Amino acid sequence: MKPLISLPIQDFDYLLPDQSIAYTPATNRSDSKLLVWDKEIIAESTYNHIANFIPEKAAIFFNNSKVIAARIHFQKANNSTIEIFCLEPSADYQPMSMAMQATRKVEWICLVGGAKKWKEDFLEKEFEIITPSKNGKNKLAANNNNDNNNNNNGVIIKVKAKKIKSLEGKFLIEFSWDNDAIIFSEIIEHIGSIPLPPYIQRATTEEDKDRYQTTYAKEEGSVAAPTAGLHFNKAIFDALAQKKCTTNFISLHVGAGTFMPVKTDYITDHEMHAEVFEINITTLTDLIAIAKQKELNPTRYTPVIAVGTTTLRTLESLYWLGVKLILNPSLEENKDLHLVQWDAYDSNYETNNEGNYETNYASNNVLNSDSANNTKNHTNSNFNPSISVKDALGTLLSWMQSHKMHSLVTSTQLMIVPGYNFKIANGLVTNFHQPKSTLLLIIAAITGDSWKTIYQHAIENQYRFLSYGDGCYFTIQ
Repeated sequence: MKPLISLPIQDFDYLLPDQSIAYTPATNRSDSKLLVWDKEIIAESTYNHIANFIPEKAAIFFNNSKVIAARIHFQKANNSTIEIFCLEPSADYQPMSMAMQATRKVEWICLVGGAKKWKEDFLEKEFEIITPSKNGKNKLAANNNNDNNNNNNGVIIKVKAKKIKSLEGKFLIEFSWDNDAIIFSEIIEHIGSIPLPPYIQRATTEEDKDRYQTTYAKEEGSVAAPTAGLHFNKAIFDALAQKKCTTNFISLHVGAGTFMPVKTDYITDHEMHAEVFEINITTLTDLIAIAKQKELNPTRYTPVIAVGTTTLRTLESLYWLGVKLILNPSLEENKDLHLVQWDAYDSNYETNNEGNYETNYASNNVLNSDSANNTKNHTNSNFNPSISVKDALGTLLSWMQSHKMHSLVTSTQLMIVPGYNFKIANGLVTNFHQPKSTLLLIIAAITGDSWKTIYQHAIENQYRFLSYGDGCYFTIQ
């Protein structure tokens, strides 16, 4: 159910000059400029000095998802090229780790460039993997019964792509290969390329393979980088450790939808893309401890800092998943718990009248349309149940334990718009975002109308925008 808000996307437009867009990374990761905002612009610096602005003993959360080489080119006999862009595994190969570890074959939902030219039953590509063992023999060849060895140092792999069916502008593609010692992760590493943002109209370089990846990337699955983390290196982590900050990692696999512009006149008509995330039970327990600490001493607590909008959405989604469980006890037995677009603004849950929670939220379940039209008024106007963060996260933890889960793998469509009341995050590190984007709406939710002043200041002072650009540190009140 859509909330009764009026947010014209035109209110979140600005002129982004081409010269302000970063098409290549800075020479060094941490040399990127940093603008610091706390109710107003309070400092301008670089990421080398970000530790100076992060509160002591903060709990800092990063997205450790790794960008995969999702763009694969197949050359046909007539020298024309078909491009297959892997978006996400099919339902039969979820979660992501299953797809990346698949042998022999796997199915992905893909975009296909030049689909009308694809008349064949399948496309084919060959490549060689060289992995000599200690005794000089090829490990892969020893496990391969197909006699497709090229020499003692390598093995030739044949990859086929087959269209299974069309899916509203996308395609279900089956990839298969002829060696069961090779997993799909290795396949795309050798034949795919890193998918740069669509506005960067150039081929991927060797530099991109390193720089369009965070230094701590670990969990394969993103088709776009969690770019706020691109600026962090060992020196920054060391400086944060000296301030007794803790570093914590979640995984949200960034989908191509992150670049999808809002094409509707009003935000409520835009369909937010869903993204899969994973968080372990230890991290959730740590967040509960922080929430308890904040309840006991609201003036002295451990601030939670999100590095990137993907991390922010994940942290906030945890609260609303707990709220869903509290307000709809029938979900307790369901192992498939996920967050849809407007759950954070919806009061139409089945509720029981037990416990110490208020269940009559009818007067608070929507953003006030007058305040929504004025993004300066951005606090406490949304559906705001009197369920504490401690209780919501505690309920989610109990649910995970009841289902014997060591980690939670689910999806979120949470859309953060002006009027949203942040539950967990106290700060955000992020890049400068595109006009009329859902990411810019998050900034407006934090700063109100001040986002316009911030972005204009950045343009006038030659900050670099978008994925390879500079960034901001925002305090969330």
